[in-house]
Amino acid sequence: MISNLLLPAPMSVRSGTLALRRARHDDLVGLMALLADDAISAGRGDRAVSSDADLYESALLELMADRSNEILVVVGEDDYPLATMQLTRIPGMARRGSTRLLIEAVRVAGESRSSGIGTAMMKWALEVAAPAASASLVQLTSDSQRTEAHRFYERLGFVGSHRGFKFQIE
Repeated sequence: MISNLLLPAPMSVRSGTLALRRARHDDLVGLMALLADDAISAGRGDRAVSSDADLYESALLELMADRSNEILVVVGEDDYPLATMQLTRIPGMARRGSTRLLIEAVRVAGESRSSGIGTAMMKWALEVAAPAASASLVQLTSDSQRTEAHRFYERLGFVGSHRGFKFQIE
């Protein structure tokens, strides 16, 4: 947990003001739905089915207990997750001992896309979370098929400077 983050934080979007807060155990179903509400993630096995709940619950509890990670959700008045992102603080030796903030698993519910939630989340991560984590670099990866997401990140000032590789462990 990046301990000096002041949460919940207000998020101004086109429809009004939402709240960004740390995920809680009772957000599990909403988080599963956000992950499954994405064709690429669904193709990798993210499904919002009760038979997978134990797997997601274990991951959520582990992430919530890890001081280097934050699982955040954006919620409306009903307190149900409309969006999520994972932040990971990575201390490092490269770049003269720089700390990085990694942004992963950014998801906005289908019916809430193009509402300003994604922009508000990312600006908050850059302007608030990165300084709180003492990060001098914010990085993320995005599947090569997500061309709209790439344009979105570039509009926010991210530069596609590296090529990422993954190795699937069976």
